[in-house]
Amino acid sequence: MNNRNSNSENLKRMTQRELDEAVALHRKFMMSQRGGLRAILKFVDISGLSLENTDLSQADFTGSNLSNTNMANGKFVSCCFFACDLRNANLEKANFKRADFRGAYVAGANLSGADLDSADLREGKIMERDSDGMMRDRARSGIVTNEDNAWSAIFTGAQLTETNLSGVKAIAADFSDADMTGVTLNEANLANVTFEGANLTNADLTGSNLSNANLTDTVMSGTILKSVEMQGAKIDGVLGKKNMGEKLEDRGQNLEQMLAEHKAWVASAGKKGAQMDLSGIDLRDVSNLKDYPLTAIRAVSANFMNQDLRKISLQSATLDESSFRDCRMNEADMRGSSIRNCIFNRANLFQAKLCGLKFDSPDGNGVRIQRTNLSGSKFRYADLRHADLRDSILMGCDLTGAKLEGCDLRKADLTGAILKDTDLSEARVEGAIID
Repeated sequence: MNNRNSNSENLKRMTQRELDEAVALHRKFMMSQRGGLRAILKFVDISGLSLENTDLSQADFTGSNLSNTNMANGKFVSCCFFACDLRNANLEKANFKRADFRGAYVAGANLSGADLDSADLREGKIMERDSDGMMRDRARSGIVTNEDNAWSAIFTGAQLTETNLSGVKAIAADFSDADMTGVTLNEANLANVTFEGANLTNADLTGSNLSNANLTDTVMSGTILKSVEMQGAKIDGVLGKKNMGEKLEDRGQNLEQMLAEHKAWVASAGKKGAQMDLSGIDLRDVSNLKDYPLTAIRAVSANFMNQDLRKISLQSATLDESSFRDCRMNEADMRGSSIRNCIFNRANLFQAKLCGLKFDSPDGNGVRIQRTNLSGSKFRYADLRHADLRDSILMGCDLTGAKLEGCDLRKADLTGAILKDTDLSEARVEGAIID
């Protein structure tokens, strides 16, 4: 786990009842009723508790731990979240207008549909008195600071789809690997911001300052960049409409006809028909793709980005170097497939089947396992909870920030895998190879 914020043992732990009492007093304060009291919740631990549908506008949460807290549909106008830990919090459709997020840690949080109009996302730091009474920077373990020992606002891997970020001050903030599809970022100060690997599809950045921003490997298909300042910005590897892949119609191919040929090929063990080959195809606009029988297809360097692939059948397929960014793949069946060097960043693979595929041995004596090969693939901030990864090959995979709670990794090979901030709680790892 990343201990970027103050250690929990230094914070006062609140119960849900105590938090509810503070909310009730704050409600009276907002209504100017007798006995009301503004919620000052500085340096407290309320992780995992609920503030859903509450109005805590103008409350002060400075330095507190709100990780995994449910704040969905709440109203937090002009709140102070200075240097707070909001990792994996549910902030969906909440109102954070003019809120102070300086130095906050919001990695992996769900901000879909939230309103952060004019929020402050700049750097920040907290001071404290030492034993001699002198002021010093408050220490935080596991954090990289700048030359002024300030903490950047971190939104890595966060879900920010359809979020309003107009007018934000986000100098040096980190949005790497965040899903920012359809965000509104008009007239925002984004100087020196890191967007590396983020999805900015259909985002509106009109009038914003992106000078010296890092846009390496971002997805910018349909992104509006009118009157944007981009002097000194890094744009290596940016994916736009021109490099998303070919369309089937551009190749003169028909999906229904290809499916018929593929069915015949599978049924005849390759003697009739033809294997479906979707290599290099942009499949983002193919509707109901999950309903097609795609067992044993070939789709090298294909683009499945943002597709709904829940419960899809992709067994024994060759999918190397394809993009599954932000796909919904709950309960997808990809057993025995070759999925090398693919990108699954932020994909939902909850309860997916990624284990080996069993076949009877040719001599009839025993069972042969065709292992799922995921080597070199990126699963940054992906949801792999309760996925079946038995016997899978995960060599060199990047699982930064991924959720692997309760998944089955028995006899899986994770040699060289990156497991930074990866949650492996309750995962089964008997016989697994983990560096």
